Amino acid sequence: MGNKEIERIPPDKAVELLKKDGIEVTEEQAKIILNFLYEMADIVVDQYLAKPA
Repeated sequence: MGNKEIERIPPDKAVELLKKDGIEVTEEQAKIILNFLYEMADIVVDQYLAKPA
């Protein structure tokens, strides 16, 4: 397994998905939310992979 870049969710799709759950955000807010979530996911994966086997 290499360092493969995942396909990111476009902000307009995030706006659409959040709207279905009754959460109204702008595309700019969706970009901020997505960046935060991707950063959190990177941290979690890094911590998981750093654990001794």
